[in-house]
Amino acid sequence: MVGCCAAALLAGAAGTANAVDNLPPKQPLVKDLQTGSKACATGDDTVYVASAPTLTAVLYDPEEDNRPGEVNGVKGEFEAWWTDSAGVEQRRTLTTNEASSGAQRSWPMPADIPADTTISWHVRANDGQATSAWSDEGDGSVCSFVHDDVSPERPVVTSSDYPEEQIQDGVGVYGSFTLDSPSPDVVAYRYNFIGQPYATARPDEMGGPATIRFLPVRSGTDYLTVQSIDRSDRVSTTTTYWIRVRSGRAPVAHWKLDDPADSRSAAAETGSAARVGTGATFGGPAPTGTGATATVALDGTGHGFLTPDAPAADLRKSFAVSAWVRPAETGRTMTVASQDAAGTPGFALGLRAGNSGPAWSFAIGGTRITGGAPETGEWAHVLGLYDAETGKARLYVNGREVGTAVEATPTEASGAFQIGRARGADGYRDRWHGDVGDVQVHDRVVVPGEVTELAQRTPKRLGHWSLDDATDGVSSEGTGGAPLRIGGGATVYRGSDGSCLPELDPDCPPAPEPLVGEGHLSLDGETGYAATDGPVVDTGDSFTLGVIARLADSEPAHPMTVLSQAGEHTDAFKVRYQPSDHAWQLVMPVRDEAGAPERVVSRSESADGGEGQGHRLAVVYDDASDTIKLYVDGSAGAEAATEFPNGWHSAGALQVGRGEAGDGWGEYLHGDVDEVQAYAGVLSGPQIAQLGWGAGIDP
Repeated sequence: MVGCCAAALLAGAAGTANAVDNLPPKQPLVKDLQTGSKACATGDDTVYVASAPTLTAVLYDPEEDNRPGEVNGVKGEFEAWWTDSAGVEQRRTLTTNEASSGAQRSWPMPADIPADTTISWHVRANDGQATSAWSDEGDGSVCSFVHDDVSPERPVVTSSDYPEEQIQDGVGVYGSFTLDSPSPDVVAYRYNFIGQPYATARPDEMGGPATIRFLPVRSGTDYLTVQSIDRSDRVSTTTTYWIRVRSGRAPVAHWKLDDPADSRSAAAETGSAARVGTGATFGGPAPTGTGATATVALDGTGHGFLTPDAPAADLRKSFAVSAWVRPAETGRTMTVASQDAAGTPGFALGLRAGNSGPAWSFAIGGTRITGGAPETGEWAHVLGLYDAETGKARLYVNGREVGTAVEATPTEASGAFQIGRARGADGYRDRWHGDVGDVQVHDRVVVPGEVTELAQRTPKRLGHWSLDDATDGVSSEGTGGAPLRIGGGATVYRGSDGSCLPELDPDCPPAPEPLVGEGHLSLDGETGYAATDGPVVDTGDSFTLGVIARLADSEPAHPMTVLSQAGEHTDAFKVRYQPSDHAWQLVMPVRDEAGAPERVVSRSESADGGEGQGHRLAVVYDDASDTIKLYVDGSAGAEAATEFPNGWHSAGALQVGRGEAGDGWGEYLHGDVDEVQAYAGVLSGPQIAQLGWGAGIDP
């Protein structure tokens, strides 16, 4: 009996040993406290808020006193106090509901708390048996905030560079704008210019002004909108500051290089005339579709150069240099333009040879940008830019930025500007071999829109065949150019002549309307085609072709070509319908060889089957960007474009309704064709969308 009792006592003692006495919750840490969305302000700091905030705290209770399976529960006890206008202390308290340890507790402050009054607060945790220390005890701190119920006054904007409502320089010229506010608690200004994202400027001291810089990128009327933001995040009404911006000022040096063939001096549109070496020959060809009428050819020797014997740019400030160029070779480094410094060029724009192939290059201040792919005998517009405001240099080729903008620190370079060579330690080097035209130097930033305009090549219409009629097997071109000769199996369909009306005569067969206008070309799919006497587009340069095609079969048995132009051994391009893929395709071999690799772009589309108004197809080869695109009904999907780096020249005639197949013609089209149009150059997206509606595009 005694043993039994002893065992029971031992068991009771063991149970008591497993139960740990309750531990008080942990003291809330200041880092876990927030006034609204802002951290607890301590010491002399005070949070300013725009409305009565919600006070929050993360509270913890020790887990060491837990029994198995037990979850800690803890409440928050908040307390806030302030002194009212009568000098009497006011206090408010709140005890939250219980929640698990580590969860956030909150107290939405009452809306009637006083404004412009410092309100202090602290918090402690309560687990139902014990409470923690207050958050401000020991190493803790009281939190405080002020309810600010007054928004700041709207800001005042001033600018000596762009006075309001006055027309000033201009596109590509930075200007300063000072933002200020009568309110003493403003900590930021939120602003934006037309079409640009909002940005924030902060004054050096609260309530002080802030200065922003702005680069106009277009002429005309612009405006700046600004709002003041105070320390409670209240926002003022908006100030609108109107700006009148001039067009970008003209270059400080400009040589068209279209001088008479026997000239020994290059006239300057602006700046000084340039002395010409004996290795320079005027009267060279100009890039088509530009304002240039002639260029100068440099022979790559020590005599092939031009120089005004004076600087053209202050390299310590923003500047840009540009030119139209056509290299006669690409296997060595060559300079289009530079400016002399001590034994080295202050900058050099040109072509750089390398192990990975040639690239366009702009070097300044010990840094270099390269990009693009120069091709022998191919025109390119190159522009190097240094922006002193950002400290970055950029390189543009054919209106597009290439390479990566780099930080640059220009050296002093007050020597002579050079065309066709660059200064080295032992004299001039890297001499240009090829054609150069329209060299310009700007003393400002040339903005992207201007770069695009400088490099623009206006397309030229080469032919428009409306296919409304044919005389003696010939369908005329709209402006008297080369006609299309219509082969066997092809006829011009003109619809009803009005002598037979199906609605009045049941024996009169229905006559469908032509695709566009009064007629279209119908092809039998066996021998039918039409062709010019020779090539229409230069397939080695940029071109655009448009056509309307309607297939007669909803399930064609073989590929059918709508347009093609042949080289010696293969088509330079073909536009066809590929029934196995249910897609229109543009196919371009990479070289004039039978079986050469092909670049293919496709657009999925079901065959017409002789119904509807057909599809408006357009082919675009952009030699400047080395891309080909296929448009269907005015749009080119992301999949309908690919790289095509080296176009090659074809001497064959433009074919309608067939393409080369093996040793002869094949892929004959069974269907209708209308509105064949051809252009040298690249039509814009909106212009392509207009193709096929009857009137030719006049770029």
